[in-house]
Amino acid sequence: MTVHFIGAGPGAPDLLTLRGRDIIAACPVCLYAGSLVPEAILAHCPEGARLVNTAPLDLDAILAEIRSAHALGQDVARLHSGDLSVWSAMGEQMRRLRAEGIPVSVTPGVPSFAAAAAALGTELTLPGLAQSVVLTRTPGRASAMPERETLANFAITGATLAIHLSITNIARVVADLLPAYGADCPVAVVHRASWPDQSILRGTLSDIESRLGTGITRTALILVGPALSGEGFDESCLYAPDYDRRYRPQGTDSPWTGWTPGTGERHDG
Repeated sequence: MTVHFIGAGPGAPDLLTLRGRDIIAACPVCLYAGSLVPEAILAHCPEGARLVNTAPLDLDAILAEIRSAHALGQDVARLHSGDLSVWSAMGEQMRRLRAEGIPVSVTPGVPSFAAAAAALGTELTLPGLAQSVVLTRTPGRASAMPERETLANFAITGATLAIHLSITNIARVVADLLPAYGADCPVAVVHRASWPDQSILRGTLSDIESRLGTGITRTALILVGPALSGEGFDESCLYAPDYDRRYRPQGTDSPWTGWTPGTGERHDG
């Protein structure tokens, strides 16, 4: 018996990974975060599977469901939205399960920031503008922020910021970022990325709060940084005609001169 933690993706049912789909189809028990995981994903569960919406349950109740499945030798598909590596509460569940000797596995999912960037049709790391993406949030009821992990500190880097779980703190976001990024810095708010009712709001740090109004209160990602403009960036060297790389060496003195077919062995210059 294994508890399979599965990232169910940002919302669109077809953004579930093939591995996740196949594991769900093989598990007689499925625990899912009903407030964020679309019902269409549950269609992959086998007929007669026990489906448990964990949205109204506390951690002890969730663990009780898993223990019951463990006693029966039944694999569990544990579905969380997006990817499990950030803000999923997977860590606290796995800590208890491992302490009890219950096997676990993890299957990654498409993260919300990637779905938001796709909705915007933009690359978040444009040469000359930004080469880093910071995934962060503001303090909330569920979790405090470590002292040094502040928006002001991250803003000093000039990186693209993907600010999660903070749409109701938009005033604080703007105030913390203005000194480093400036009033004209582009901002995008992507609400329910990849869902049928997805919406996008663009602006700058000077006007995003007034543009936003009061209609969006949850399930929205705030993206901030110069790269969002999609302008004024350099072309990378990757596809430049004189760029020397292993699959396109530029001369006999190149350190990359090819591979031996069928062997995987590299010929070094």
